Amino acid sequence: MAKQPTVTIIGCGYVGLTTAAVLANCGVQVRAIETNPQRLSTIQKGHAFFYELGINELLANALKQNALVVTDSYEQAVPDSSIVFSCVGTPDNPDGSSNLEYVHEAAAQAAEYMKPGTIFAQKSTVPVGTGKDLESKLKGIAYVSNPEFLREGTAISDTLWSDRVVAGSDDPAAAQTVLDLYKTVESCRENICKLAGIEAPTQPAQTTYVQTNLNSAELIKVTANAFLALKISFANSIAKLADHAGADVVDVMDAVGADHRIGRAFLNAGRGYGGGCFPKDVSGLIRSAEDFGVDMEIMKAATEVNDSMPHYIIRKAQEAIGGSFKGKYLAVLGLAFKAGTSDARRSPAITIANTLAELGANVHVYDPEAIEEAKDHLLPEIKRFTTMDEAIQGADAIFVATDWPEFKDYDWNSFKKVLIVDCMNCLASNRDLSFSYIGVGHH
Repeated sequence: MAKQPTVTIIGCGYVGLTTAAVLANCGVQVRAIETNPQRLSTIQKGHAFFYELGINELLANALKQNALVVTDSYEQAVPDSSIVFSCVGTPDNPDGSSNLEYVHEAAAQAAEYMKPGTIFAQKSTVPVGTGKDLESKLKGIAYVSNPEFLREGTAISDTLWSDRVVAGSDDPAAAQTVLDLYKTVESCRENICKLAGIEAPTQPAQTTYVQTNLNSAELIKVTANAFLALKISFANSIAKLADHAGADVVDVMDAVGADHRIGRAFLNAGRGYGGGCFPKDVSGLIRSAEDFGVDMEIMKAATEVNDSMPHYIIRKAQEAIGGSFKGKYLAVLGLAFKAGTSDARRSPAITIANTLAELGANVHVYDPEAIEEAKDHLLPEIKRFTTMDEAIQGADAIFVATDWPEFKDYDWNSFKKVLIVDCMNCLASNRDLSFSYIGVGHH
């Protein structure tokens, strides 16, 4: 294997740490910067501060091989690197616009130590036009927009078998250098899967490498997420209609998704999307478009539908249970915004749990991985449990709010007098089961 460049990763969140772990196990010398002391200490011991299948194994191996150095020092991490990746957070402001404080701070600090010829690659999701602003401040440094497309829960596999890798820059040679780095990962896939203890996809994607201009690359990422969010909200709109019309949204979307022009992915009705990407990327796109004088009405509607879904499900359950939750014992299973991750940011499952508590219910919650991360997002009166059986004991109704396999595979047939609220339409149809069941446009 040819000698690979040394790279720096700024920010060790889901994107940064996964990128660092994969590259470091592909012969690349990686310097990762994490300024949060608690997170830094955890990572230096070979553990991620979040749950992601296989990440700890890759980290431990990279650290053991001295292929990865994790530090809080820009001075230590940046000078010897030929590519510096910025993977810092871009939380949204109260008005929905993107907070770029960390993006600008990372660029400014890295600029103090980058040698001439270094490439600064932005992986953080930023509004279109951000790169042009940063480029003017990074004099003599090539700037590349290199948006990420990994999904929490399958982050390693998505990095190894990405649908596409995008690099946009006003310096085509710099963009090509970034793309060439990713191409080296192809030869490492089998070894990394073995190290991580994950299986390769049965039908892996053929990675497309896209080189474009700077503004196009920035717009690609937020456009992709906005379209997927739109599909989810569309499915949920149809689910509401299905409930009133006596149709089944699962059958409807199975047939609609069979049309190859549409596809079945992201047409699952349920309690809506959440997490650290979709909500802020959609709101960021809306606000960014307003800066250019464009009204994104369709995305505003998608947001309204998404925000309505937890409350729509709760109203259905409230009617089924007799009109009031006061004094009822309700269990909410699942707090992460999706299965396979511990990320509870903006999870609709937490909205459901908190709303039920506000309506007077005694709420018990459980999640296989997110119980600690969800703690600060839950109302204090909500009781957290470390096992599913403890959480559901004595419940009048059980809300399955995240589609973890533990919940999907559970034998629910013994719960004949308990209302099961399937917030994700992830359980088998109640036509074959004996318990009392409510789905989302699903019967």
